[in-house]
Amino acid sequence: MSIFTGAGVAIITPFNDDMSVNYEGLEKLIDFQIENKTDCIVICGTTGESSTLNDEEHLECIKVAIDRTNKRVPVIAGTGSNDTKHGIELSKQAQKLGADGLLQVTPYYNKTTQKGLIQHFSSIANSVDIPVILYNVPSRTGLNIDVDTAYALSKVDNIVGIKEASGNIGHITNLVHKCEGNLDLYSGNDDQIVPLLSLGGKGVISVVANIMPRETHDLVAKFLAGDVKGSLEIQLRIHELVKALFCEVNPIPVKAAMNYLGLPSGPCRLPLTEMEPANFLRVKKAIDDLGITI
Repeated sequence: MSIFTGAGVAIITPFNDDMSVNYEGLEKLIDFQIENKTDCIVICGTTGESSTLNDEEHLECIKVAIDRTNKRVPVIAGTGSNDTKHGIELSKQAQKLGADGLLQVTPYYNKTTQKGLIQHFSSIANSVDIPVILYNVPSRTGLNIDVDTAYALSKVDNIVGIKEASGNIGHITNLVHKCEGNLDLYSGNDDQIVPLLSLGGKGVISVVANIMPRETHDLVAKFLAGDVKGSLEIQLRIHELVKALFCEVNPIPVKAAMNYLGLPSGPCRLPLTEMEPANFLRVKKAIDDLGITI
């Protein structure tokens, strides 16, 4: 039940100046992504500020992504929650709308134990018939998916992959070894795409792809085609930009970058704020140094 191979974009949610969702802008972003070789649209993830979307907005963003994509590439809907019941309801609705798969982040704040993780993810996966990718991002949630937990969850029929953003290569290596190919591996960190591909990864769910979709696609495609040197060249060429895009809390820098490039983006919703001027200059310089134009 693999969903995609390659570079999926963790797409932002564009807002109007009054902080309403810019659905027309979202459609334009989806077209831009697909025209530039993105392999998958990941909607309403962390980069999409899903925690500030109400359920109506959340589901409308998913619907717009599915309708606009129109089967050109898969659409994965972020429907994770720290409330299992809420996660189940969002997931069922996303399936009804036609999502190709779901992204499930670990519960945050109330967190839970590893036993609770197994029950939480299993309950959501068992409520739908489409494939599920787990999302491990302990820097955001304060909770890590242990190797044995990932192994147990890999036995659930439609839990098919994991987006790994722990940054811990040793942990990820142990996970890949333990799960023996039963979980597709995707990098959740743009500075570690090549390392995770070298561990058997199928691709990346990327922030930098919001402004460099073609290059992010090519980075993965080259590696998987055996051109490791070419893939590494792209990884290193975009390194300063990737660092700049995470000099403040994501998605503050990438939305500032998109506004600078003229892509639909708009502001972030509170509690995320406007980027500090000195940090914006760092993002601007990285973009200009790479000669990025839209």
